[in-house]
Amino acid sequence: MFKGFSKETIDFLNNLKLNNSKGWFEANKEDYHKYLLRPFLELAEDLGPFMLSIDQHFNVTPKKIISRINRDIRFSRDKSPYRYNMWIAYKRIYKDWKTEPSYFFEIFPDFYHYGMGFYTIPREAINKLRKQIIEKDKEFMRINALYKRQKIFTIAGEKYKRILDNSLPDDLREWYQRKNIYFVCRKEIDDHFFSKNLLNDLMRDFKLIAPIYNCFLWLRDKMAVCDNSIKKGENKI
Repeated sequence: MFKGFSKETIDFLNNLKLNNSKGWFEANKEDYHKYLLRPFLELAEDLGPFMLSIDQHFNVTPKKIISRINRDIRFSRDKSPYRYNMWIAYKRIYKDWKTEPSYFFEIFPDFYHYGMGFYTIPREAINKLRKQIIEKDKEFMRINALYKRQKIFTIAGEKYKRILDNSLPDDLREWYQRKNIYFVCRKEIDDHFFSKNLLNDLMRDFKLIAPIYNCFLWLRDKMAVCDNSIKKGENKI
């Protein structure tokens, strides 16, 4: 079903950025449905079965996982009524989803990015992770090796300004210093964005970091063990 986004998708987002008003949006609402919402629904529909193969508890209902174009301006200084970005988020259904790891895909007028993150790590989980790092736990070191071998995602997230442990090597400190952690692949608008190749890219790359996602679940006490797929000889990069 999904055949890619279009030049009109980018044109709509750029024009919305420049004309962020209810009057303009209402006059161009048909373009919103045709060039932005419809391809997002198609992408979510096609990606859903694959995401369930990563986590059978993901919410994959397209209308539930696609962001709204309207902004909540009640508590914001920015009173622009609409966003000029849009995203899909695959997560489990919890009262506070931010405390659970989740996958995302998001587009802006001039770039798109996707990945997986643990945006509000509970204290118990981050303490477990830091303990694994200090002890050079075997499972964590496999995950770290997986991350270091691949060339698609970059680790990101807010860091503490002060160094928490000077004894750690740089690669382990990249994890240890984080208040939250996510892995992101950022791309300029390219040919894949305008074709069904984008769907294939997402499935391939989301699978790549599935072992990290599963270990984050383990840290959150939602799974007993890390995904067996990280064991030596599987999911080679």
